[in-house]
Amino acid sequence: MNPSGVQQQVESRSVAGPFDWYRNINKQERRTFWSCKIGYGLDGMDTQMLSFVIPTLIMLWGITTAEAGLIHTSTLIASALGGWIAGILSDRIGRVRTLQLTVLWFAFFTFLCGFAQNYEQLLIARTLMGFGFGGEWTAGAVLIGEVIRAKDRGKAVGMVQSGWAIGWGLTAILYAVLFSLLPPEDAWRALFLLGIVPAVFVIFVRRLVKDPEIYQQTKAAEKTEAPSHFYEIFAPGMLFTTIRASLLTTGALGGYYAITSWLPTFLKNERGLSVLGTGGYLAMVIVGSYVGYVISAYLTDLLGRKKNFILFAVGSFIIVLLYTQMQVSNGVMLWLGFPLGFFASGIFSGMGSFLTELFPTRIRGSGQGFCYNIGRALAAFFPLLIGMLSQKIPLGLGIGAFAAVSYGVVILAALSLPETRGKELEAH
Repeated sequence: MNPSGVQQQVESRSVAGPFDWYRNINKQERRTFWSCKIGYGLDGMDTQMLSFVIPTLIMLWGITTAEAGLIHTSTLIASALGGWIAGILSDRIGRVRTLQLTVLWFAFFTFLCGFAQNYEQLLIARTLMGFGFGGEWTAGAVLIGEVIRAKDRGKAVGMVQSGWAIGWGLTAILYAVLFSLLPPEDAWRALFLLGIVPAVFVIFVRRLVKDPEIYQQTKAAEKTEAPSHFYEIFAPGMLFTTIRASLLTTGALGGYYAITSWLPTFLKNERGLSVLGTGGYLAMVIVGSYVGYVISAYLTDLLGRKKNFILFAVGSFIIVLLYTQMQVSNGVMLWLGFPLGFFASGIFSGMGSFLTELFPTRIRGSGQGFCYNIGRALAAFFPLLIGMLSQKIPLGLGIGAFAAVSYGVVILAALSLPETRGKELEAH
C-alpha cells in the first residue's frame, strides 16, 4: 500500500467517530463545555419546578389558571430583561463572571420561593428568580460558542443545551420522590428549597473556567479603540439581522412555552391522570427532549442552521397538534410524548451557535442577549393568554393553536436569515 493510501485511512479514522470533536478540544475548552452544560442543567432544574407544583397550588390556595399563568408570564418577562442585561454585562465584565452572578441569583430566589406564604409572595419571588435564569442562558451560550472551533460549534453548543433536559428530568424525579414522602403542603416547599443547590456550582466555575481568548483579545483592542455599546445592534448594518433573529427566537420559545408551561396541568385536569401517571408522560417527553437536543446538535452542523430550524419547526408543528387534539388512548398518548419532546426541545440546539455567528465579538453578548430575550418576553405572554383562554375553551386546544402559530413564525424567520455554518469568529 502506498504512503498516500495509509494517510487517507488514518485521516478517515480520525474523523469517523461522532465524539472526535470532544477528544480534539483542550483541557480549558473541556472545562468550559462542562461548566456550561452543568449550568444549563441546574437552570432547567430550578426553572421547571413551578410547572410541577402549579396543580398542587391550585388545590391548596385555590388560585385560578389565569393567576397561575400570570406567574409563568411574569417570570418569563423578568427572565427576558435579565437575559438582555446579562448579555450587556458579558460584553463589559466578561462571560464567566456574568455566568457566576446569574447562577447565584436564580438559585437564591428559587430557594426563597419555598418560604412563600401566599400567592403574592410566590409571584414576587418567582419573578425575581426569572432575572437569573434568563441571564444564565445568555452568558452560557456566548461562552461556549466562542470557545469551540467553527466546524464543531453547532455540536458543542447543542450538547451543552441538552443539559436543560437533564435538569428537567432531575426535577421530575425530585417531584416524584418528595410528593411520595411528604404531604403536598410540605412537598412543594421542599422542592423549591432544593433550588439553592446550584449555588455550589459557582465555586467550580470561579476556580476552573476562564473567558475565551477571542473575548480577551477584543477587550484588549478596546483599550486603544472606541469601546462597544449595546445599541450598536440597532445600527443600520445590524438592525435587520437583529429583527429577524428576534422573530426566530420568539417563534421557538412561544411554541415551547405553550407546551411546557401547561403540559402537567393539561395531563392532570383534562386527561385525568394521577401524579404517577403524569410523571410517566413527562418522563417520555423529557427523554425525547434530551435525544432531540443531541440529534439536533449534530444535524445543525451537518445540514446547516437554517435547514435544521425548519426541520424541527415542521416536526413540532405536526406533533403538537397530534398530541393535544387527537382523541387517542392513554397508551398512544404516552408514546407521542417522545417525538413531542424531541422536536420542541431539539429546535434550540442550533440557537446558541447561530446567534453567536450572527453578531461580531464586541457586541455578541448584547446581540445574543437581546434577540433571545426579546423573543422570550413576547413568548412570555403565551402562558397567560392560554390560561385565560382555557376558561372558555379546552386547555389542549389553546396549547395547540398557540404552538402552531409559533412554529410558522420560526420557518419564515429561518428562511429570511443568512446561513452561518462554519463561520470563523473574529476578534473585533
